[in-house]
Amino acid sequence: MANIKSAKKRIKVIDRKTLENRRVKNNLKAVIKNFSKALEAGDFATAQEKLVLADKQLKKAASKHVIHKNTAARKASRLTKALNKAKAE
Repeated sequence: MANIKSAKKRIKVIDRKTLENRRVKNNLKAVIKNFSKALEAGDFATAQEKLVLADKQLKKAASKHVIHKNTAARKASRLTKALNKAKAE
């Protein structure tokens, strides 16, 4: 355990940030899962809406440095590709 006051504060700050990052990541996972469910069901209109929401959440997480910007771009690209592929079939 830290003895210095600033170190104790840093521990508290890190804990708060960790909780917030965990919330954002869990929300991202849920949004992506909802998109996947809509895609599997063949509901392309809903999947398109979920894709827009997922893309927005990914960009937001990247802007707050919860995830890396390239990770957000890669995930958004893969989701878009999956939707386009499913529509083509």
